[in-house]
Amino acid sequence: MIKIFQLAFFLVLLISCGENKMPHETETEMKQEENNNLVEGVDFFLPKIDLNNWKVTLPIGNPTEIINPAILEYASNATLMPFMYNDSTDASLVFYTYPNASTANSSYSRTELREQMVPGSNTANWTFPQGGRMKGTLKLDKISSDSNGDPHRTIIMQIHGRLSDEQRDLIGANDNNAPPMLKIYWENGRIKVKTKELKNSNASPKEILHTDAWTDDEAFFFSKKVDRNKFTLEVIASEGKLEVILNEEESKVYESVHLEKWSVFENYFKAGNYLQTKQPDAFAKVKYYDLEVSH
Repeated sequence: MIKIFQLAFFLVLLISCGENKMPHETETEMKQEENNNLVEGVDFFLPKIDLNNWKVTLPIGNPTEIINPAILEYASNATLMPFMYNDSTDASLVFYTYPNASTANSSYSRTELREQMVPGSNTANWTFPQGGRMKGTLKLDKISSDSNGDPHRTIIMQIHGRLSDEQRDLIGANDNNAPPMLKIYWENGRIKVKTKELKNSNASPKEILHTDAWTDDEAFFFSKKVDRNKFTLEVIASEGKLEVILNEEESKVYESVHLEKWSVFENYFKAGNYLQTKQPDAFAKVKYYDLEVSH
């Protein structure tokens, strides 16, 4: 009789414990099952951007750079998550930045990708005679305004120059930095393009290696405004020639002695959000939907 009573008591206790745990366990299981049932392309959307040949610079640290393979895990990287993350509502990769840390040759901050032809290395780059093409679909999602109420501007694509080690040593430079041949801005809803020109087109091969031998050309604005809408940009570099195409409709072609002489430099593509202000409360958010590079 005692054994029967003990068995009954044990069963009641077991059922009671099960009842106490069941709501929590059931809720967790339901959430897990719900997540497992989500379908990409129906319930959520992810950008299709291959980051194997990119590193990213952040507006923190000295500044902080994230290279391959760490950049491939950006969605779970605690350092990266505030600045580079997925928006699964529209399949975009978001680049967020604000004024803080800047690179050695700039006073502005960025959350910006830098091409690396060999993952993890800055030393393998390309020249204009070798050619390069970058194409992306993006939009300016949010940006702060100045004291007059005008939106700040940000650079969304670049071709940046680089000195080889031999060129660096030849002119006694402290690093491998060379000017950016191409800068593409989002500026008050329009796309602005700036390239470099020699101050003296007869400069010697050694003289043109110095950054101060170059200056900005007169800016070109595409006629069609993009505002905060999605648009496509394509950049094509070849020997003595540079072409920028907006929305596969409007094209700006550069062919000049400046580009011919530029062929001595190494180059790399950049894409992202390079905010052009130091106003303390400024910020910008740029979304990329696709980005591809070929050589």
